[in-house]
Amino acid sequence: MIKVGIVGSTGRMGAHLIKNVTEDEALRLAAVHVFDELKTAVPEDTLITNSMEALLEACDAVVDFSAPAATQALCEAALRNPTPLVIATTGFDKHQQNLIEEAAQEMPVLYSSNMSAGIALLKQLVERVAATLKDFDIEIVEMHHRHKVDAPSGTALTLAEFAAKGRGVDLDKVRVSGRDGQIGPRSKEEIAVMALRGGDIVGRHTVGFYNDGEYLELNHTATSRETFSKGALRAAKWLVAQPAGFYTINDCLGI
Repeated sequence: MIKVGIVGSTGRMGAHLIKNVTEDEALRLAAVHVFDELKTAVPEDTLITNSMEALLEACDAVVDFSAPAATQALCEAALRNPTPLVIATTGFDKHQQNLIEEAAQEMPVLYSSNMSAGIALLKQLVERVAATLKDFDIEIVEMHHRHKVDAPSGTALTLAEFAAKGRGVDLDKVRVSGRDGQIGPRSKEEIAVMALRGGDIVGRHTVGFYNDGEYLELNHTATSRETFSKGALRAAKWLVAQPAGFYTINDCLGI
């Protein structure tokens, strides 16, 4: 049985993770990290702590759906106590990205901005279509619930990275994330990433390829947050058997 720890246990995803771990016979909820009040019931033998060190000592693997500052603290502690990490937090700055990569040199770390199988496949499709339909304009639109704090979503940016990879361009040089006023005609090199927020939308991503006379749109819609929590736990089961290194959900799925 794999002992799982959760960082971000008091959030929306944390509640789903707690539920899914306790329902899985191959997993045991060993510890949850909390910054504030934990409102979701956990088994009596679960460690509830605000110490990253105590969390790591209690677990075989940690699943992190939190905030960049918490992930940073987790990685810093894990460098002193290497433990497999499944990281699904988004919105990192460059230092935090580098810290995750540093941790991956000492332990297996799986990072994906989206833990669903559908998005894992969509990334590959986007790269292939972007490379094939070279004359088409690329526009990415993501929709999420009103509570999401970062924009564009990490998943949308990941999809844009795969589109840029297919085109052989540097995303930072061609990305557009807003249009307003007299901006002039669209350049051929642009990869646009736009964010919409409202209601309780779990997540919808559309990657469109537009040309004169035709267009192609690739869509993924998440209808339940358990898509992400179950995907992360599937990743944790796989990750505990891997050597130190940096992995993605595609590695876990073998695609």
